[in-house]
Amino acid sequence: MIIGVPKEIKESETRVALTPAGVSMLIRNGHTVLIEKGAGLASNFADRVYRDAGATILPQAVRVWKMADMIVKVKEPLASEYKYFRPGLILFTYLHLASVPSLARALCKKQVTALGYETVETSDGKLPLLIPMSEVAGRVATQIGTRLLHRGGGPGKGLLLGGVTGTKKGVVTVIGGGIVGVNAADVAAGLGAEVAILDIKEDRLQRLQERFKEKVHAVLSTPENIATWVKKSDLLVGAVLVAGDKAPKVITKKMLQTMEAGSVIVDVAIDQGGCVETSRPTSHKHPIFIKYGVIHYCVPNMPALTPMTSTEALTSATLPYVAKLASKGVDGAINEDTALAHGLQIRGGRVIHPVIAKLFKSLA
Repeated sequence: MIIGVPKEIKESETRVALTPAGVSMLIRNGHTVLIEKGAGLASNFADRVYRDAGATILPQAVRVWKMADMIVKVKEPLASEYKYFRPGLILFTYLHLASVPSLARALCKKQVTALGYETVETSDGKLPLLIPMSEVAGRVATQIGTRLLHRGGGPGKGLLLGGVTGTKKGVVTVIGGGIVGVNAADVAAGLGAEVAILDIKEDRLQRLQERFKEKVHAVLSTPENIATWVKKSDLLVGAVLVAGDKAPKVITKKMLQTMEAGSVIVDVAIDQGGCVETSRPTSHKHPIFIKYGVIHYCVPNMPALTPMTSTEALTSATLPYVAKLASKGVDGAINEDTALAHGLQIRGGRVIHPVIAKLFKSLA
């Protein structure tokens, strides 16, 4: 199969879908890999390294899209890339269709077979292609929140999360106890902050308490408990996830108005619409806005801040699935691998993933 890797064009996106080592493995398996010129530069992978791995370097995105049987990306295609869609093309990337209806319509119209990393799901409910980026996003979220709390010419309240002798610790509240939440809490606890994780699943709360011991409060997520912890929070990390679906707005405007001015929200769920009522997507160039005196950071592609780590982690997770699709085709791959079958979101001009189909009934 001919596999194409175009350069990511989302603002400030620095990751690339395959490392040179991943390319080398696919080449050894008999496939052809096309890389757009400069696609890996921001991740410190020069064109010559891809060429040495056996890839063909093409100067223009249009040629990569046109010649490839399967396009492998990091982020969802933007509107300017819809013109490259065609019947029979396989697209494998993060799609997050719940928050991009225009993409769902374009993929259906051009009869692209689209598989989304975010809904590949194993029999035990794990999301293996979300895990590596969720780990990065969770850790980065707390680091960003910490920086935004500092004054440094910005609107932060000037707080050191861990405090020092004779001062109070900062309070970090994490809404959602999945991979993002655990990593956000881990960094916050390491900084010495008072940390709470709220989740709706009692068995998960028990595991969180066993993991963190007295370093973290594991709290049942109810509207009342959320309101209590939001009010006392210096840093709030939104880490709610419903696979394939829009994130529920569990943090309301009324709750936000109880927070102190200069407090910070990092809404990691923004790529699925956000879990904070006031959230809207921002970018790495313009990452924040202020509402009710609270600093909002809502960048959908946070792992792009650490492209070396993120690209290596993502390729490690996606490569076995890319190789399976390339060797066996879509039908052979999804028949053999039920986890990958859950990743199939659009085919034959219809939305076929059950959760996403409920959002786009006219396309199902």
